[in-house]
Amino acid sequence: MLLDTIKEREVYSTILRTFRASLVATIVSIFLAVPLAYFLARVNFNGKVFVEGIMNLPVIIPHTAAGIALLTVFGNRFFLGKFFSNFGLSFVGEFAGIVIAMMFVSMPFLLNDAVEGFRAIDPRLERVARSLGASPAQTFFKIALPLNLSHIISGSLMMWARGLSEFGAVVILAYHPMSASVLIYERFASFGLKYSRPIAAIMVLASLIVFIALRLVNAKMSSVEDRTEG
Repeated sequence: MLLDTIKEREVYSTILRTFRASLVATIVSIFLAVPLAYFLARVNFNGKVFVEGIMNLPVIIPHTAAGIALLTVFGNRFFLGKFFSNFGLSFVGEFAGIVIAMMFVSMPFLLNDAVEGFRAIDPRLERVARSLGASPAQTFFKIALPLNLSHIISGSLMMWARGLSEFGAVVILAYHPMSASVLIYERFASFGLKYSRPIAAIMVLASLIVFIALRLVNAKMSSVEDRTEG
């Protein structure tokens, strides 16, 4: 039953699509969340608590509500939806919609881990670099970023894993093309446990294998980093 399910074109294409969407969401979020995390870790300003609350809002709100919010913003009749349509990019019922939904609900995992890592770095190291003539960009890329690499990787892994499992926001913004969680739900609702269980098992095994592999890579990088610091 399991092997027969894997051979189904709809099943393996959906699983590959889900892994690809979560990977794209994570890569895009790294470029957005890491600079924001550094800013939040180093700069105090009025309303900072409010901004941090907004950034973490997707963690606590129902994800179906998150899907409605995204549909209101990125729908074809709304501001960002119309804006991106000028570039030929649509989100409703598209792969990009799956990516945006995964980004919205899982980016806080990356952001919070990166903020924690930047705060753990002694600011004096950066001040010394600046006193020696390094620019803010050089200080960030040569001091702060390398020292926080393990936190960024760990947060990225958590974000990637969380994105894989997202259902509520994805099903509202992009029911088709399906992600794995939507396909599991549809098979269960239409045919019952017998037909949905193999897909769920494949998804669990695939996620576990990739997650363990990435964790091992992260652990190896952390050990190399520790030896370098020592």
